[in-house]
Amino acid sequence: MEKVILTANVRKNITKSLRNDLRRNGRIPGIYYSKHGSPIPVDVNEKEINPLVYTTETHLISLKLDTNEEFDCIIKDVQFDPLTDKIIHVDLLGLTSGETFQLEVPIQFHGNPVGVKEGGVLQTLLHKLDIECLPKDIPQHIDINIQDLKLGDSIHVKDLVIENIEILNPSDTVIVAITHPKAEVEVSAEAAAEAPTEPEVIGKAKPEEEEK
Repeated sequence: MEKVILTANVRKNITKSLRNDLRRNGRIPGIYYSKHGSPIPVDVNEKEINPLVYTTETHLISLKLDTNEEFDCIIKDVQFDPLTDKIIHVDLLGLTSGETFQLEVPIQFHGNPVGVKEGGVLQTLLHKLDIECLPKDIPQHIDINIQDLKLGDSIHVKDLVIENIEILNPSDTVIVAITHPKAEVEVSAEAAAEAPTEPEVIGKAKPEEEEK
């Protein structure tokens, strides 16, 4: 996988007021951390980090600090503003050559299933997989061909065999299935019957998330 360069400044002041100032000036505060060193508070350009977050692919990042240090990493966690959905904090996990690590990788489905042409309904139940691998084996995404799926067919985690990658999701987890339209209706009816009948309370504020 080709590395994407991301430049960052080391933050010497980590107060809340400074974090807010950074965001107003188009910078996103974050933390770089790894198993072999102390966490480093950083801030990155909002325009540089956005394409790496709002994407359907995983990226291997070369983080270049203003202290002339450089680290390989991935985006491990992102915190969003609950009102605007803008990025307000990012965690960057440092990678070490020869050491495995865990991450989430998006799934990409390919093909028009035979079962849909037969009148079935395509249900994608999993959009990301939890995997463990070496940094050199990081996939941008997991490809799954669903062209030959017929009515009643499904693909489970145990059906996937990917070289140099261990999938951590339970083996019996259904990833995608072609179901009969009637089955979907029955599931919807059952869900509606189990739904609470109390009226929804409008205007109740959500508890504010603790900021990193």
